[in-house]
Amino acid sequence: MIQEDFEMDDYSEGAATFGDRLALAREAQNLTAEQLARRLGLRTETLQNWEADRSEPRANRLQMLAGFLNVSMVWLLTGEGEGAPAVGQADNVPAQVKALLDEVRDIRMMSARATERLSRMEKRLRELGEHA
Repeated sequence: MIQEDFEMDDYSEGAATFGDRLALAREAQNLTAEQLARRLGLRTETLQNWEADRSEPRANRLQMLAGFLNVSMVWLLTGEGEGAPAVGQADNVPAQVKALLDEVRDIRMMSARATERLSRMEKRLRELGEHA
Protein backbone atom coordinates (compact mmCIF):
# COMPACT_ATOMS: atom_id res chain seq x y z
CA MET A 1 0.00 0.00 0.00
CA ILE A 2 2.81 2.42 0.83
CA GLN A 3 4.45 1.58 -2.52
CA GLU A 4 1.19 2.35 -4.40
CA ASP A 5 0.83 5.69 -2.61
CA PHE A 6 4.43 6.54 -3.43
CA GLU A 7 4.01 5.65 -7.10
CA MET A 8 0.90 7.76 -7.48
CA ASP A 9 2.56 10.68 -5.68
CA ASP A 10 5.21 10.59 -8.41
CA TYR A 11 2.47 11.67 -10.82
CA SER A 12 0.99 14.44 -8.68
CA GLU A 13 0.87 18.06 -9.81
CA GLY A 14 4.14 18.99 -8.13
CA ALA A 15 6.23 15.91 -8.88
CA ALA A 16 5.42 14.84 -12.43
CA THR A 17 5.92 16.42 -15.80
CA PHE A 18 3.64 16.30 -18.81
CA GLY A 19 5.80 13.49 -20.20
CA ASP A 20 5.53 11.49 -16.98
CA ARG A 21 1.74 11.74 -17.00
CA LEU A 22 1.57 10.86 -20.69
CA ALA A 23 3.69 7.73 -20.12
CA LEU A 24 1.57 6.74 -17.10
CA ALA A 25 -1.67 7.13 -19.04
CA ARG A 26 -0.24 5.17 -21.98
CA GLU A 27 0.92 2.37 -19.69
CA ALA A 28 -2.48 2.31 -17.93
CA GLN A 29 -3.96 1.48 -21.35
CA ASN A 30 -1.37 -1.31 -21.78
CA LEU A 31 0.08 0.33 -24.88
CA THR A 32 3.67 0.63 -26.00
CA ALA A 33 4.92 3.95 -27.34
CA GLU A 34 4.99 2.38 -30.81
CA GLN A 35 1.36 1.22 -30.56
CA LEU A 36 0.09 4.60 -29.35
CA ALA A 37 2.09 6.49 -31.96
CA ARG A 38 0.69 4.28 -34.72
CA ARG A 39 -2.89 4.76 -33.50
CA LEU A 40 -2.40 8.53 -33.39
CA GLY A 41 -0.74 8.64 -36.79
CA LEU A 42 2.57 9.85 -35.34
CA ARG A 43 6.18 8.80 -35.59
CA THR A 44 7.27 6.87 -32.50
CA GLU A 45 10.08 9.37 -32.05
CA THR A 46 7.55 12.21 -31.74
CA LEU A 47 5.70 10.44 -28.93
CA GLN A 48 8.97 9.54 -27.21
CA ASN A 49 10.02 13.21 -27.35
CA TRP A 50 6.74 14.18 -25.66
CA GLU A 51 7.25 11.55 -22.95
CA ALA A 52 10.83 12.73 -22.42
CA ASP A 53 9.64 16.37 -22.22
CA ARG A 54 11.81 17.35 -25.18
CA SER A 55 8.75 18.72 -26.98
CA GLU A 56 4.99 19.06 -26.48
CA PRO A 57 2.03 18.33 -28.72
CA ARG A 58 -0.10 21.01 -30.34
CA ALA A 59 -3.57 21.55 -28.92
CA ASN A 60 -5.32 19.30 -31.45
CA ARG A 61 -2.93 16.41 -30.71
CA LEU A 62 -3.31 17.02 -26.98
CA GLN A 63 -7.06 16.66 -27.37
CA MET A 64 -6.59 13.42 -29.32
CA LEU A 65 -4.19 12.08 -26.68
CA ALA A 66 -6.56 12.86 -23.82
CA GLY A 67 -9.51 11.28 -25.58
CA PHE A 68 -7.61 8.20 -26.61
CA LEU A 69 -6.00 7.68 -23.20
CA ASN A 70 -9.26 8.44 -21.37
CA VAL A 71 -7.80 11.26 -19.25
CA SER A 72 -8.53 14.96 -19.17
CA MET A 73 -6.36 17.46 -21.01
CA VAL A 74 -6.03 19.39 -17.75
CA TRP A 75 -4.63 16.31 -16.02
CA LEU A 76 -2.09 15.75 -18.79
CA LEU A 77 -0.94 19.37 -18.54
CA THR A 78 -1.15 19.98 -14.77
CA GLY A 79 -1.79 16.73 -12.92
CA GLU A 80 -5.16 18.00 -11.68
CA GLY A 81 -8.50 16.49 -12.61
CA GLU A 82 -9.38 13.15 -14.13
CA GLY A 83 -6.22 11.16 -14.74
CA ALA A 84 -4.94 7.66 -15.25
CA PRO A 85 -6.21 4.93 -12.91
CA ALA A 86 -4.27 4.10 -9.77
CA VAL A 87 -1.58 1.45 -10.02
CA GLY A 88 -3.24 -1.96 -10.39
CA GLN A 89 -6.74 -0.47 -10.71
CA ALA A 90 -6.93 -0.90 -14.48
CA ASP A 91 -6.26 -4.64 -14.11
CA ASN A 92 -9.47 -5.15 -12.13
CA VAL A 93 -11.79 -4.06 -14.96
CA PRO A 94 -13.96 -6.88 -16.37
CA ALA A 95 -13.24 -7.86 -19.97
CA GLN A 96 -16.66 -6.67 -21.24
CA VAL A 97 -16.18 -3.26 -19.65
CA LYS A 98 -12.66 -3.00 -21.05
CA ALA A 99 -13.94 -3.89 -24.53
CA LEU A 100 -16.61 -1.19 -24.34
CA LEU A 101 -14.09 1.36 -23.06
CA ASP A 102 -11.78 0.46 -25.94
CA GLU A 103 -14.63 1.00 -28.39
CA VAL A 104 -15.50 4.37 -26.83
CA ARG A 105 -11.83 5.37 -27.05
CA ASP A 106 -11.71 4.37 -30.72
CA ILE A 107 -14.84 6.41 -31.48
CA ARG A 108 -13.31 9.41 -29.69
CA MET A 109 -10.20 9.06 -31.82
CA MET A 110 -12.22 8.88 -35.03
CA SER A 111 -14.17 11.94 -33.93
CA ALA A 112 -11.01 13.88 -33.10
CA ARG A 113 -9.47 12.95 -36.45
CA ALA A 114 -12.65 14.00 -38.27
CA THR A 115 -12.66 17.32 -36.40
CA GLU A 116 -9.03 17.91 -37.34
CA ARG A 117 -9.75 17.05 -40.98
CA LEU A 118 -12.76 19.40 -41.05
CA SER A 119 -10.62 22.20 -39.64
CA ARG A 120 -8.00 21.72 -42.36
CA MET A 121 -10.69 21.68 -45.06
CA GLU A 122 -12.31 24.83 -43.66
CA LYS A 123 -8.95 26.58 -43.66
CA ARG A 124 -8.32 25.58 -47.28
CA LEU A 125 -11.78 26.81 -48.28
CA ARG A 126 -11.13 30.17 -46.63
CA GLU A 127 -7.80 30.45 -48.42
CA LEU A 128 -9.40 29.58 -51.76
CA GLY A 129 -12.15 32.16 -51.12
CA GLU A 130 -9.56 34.85 -50.47
CA HIS A 131 -7.86 34.13 -53.80
CA ALA A 132 -11.09 34.03 -55.84
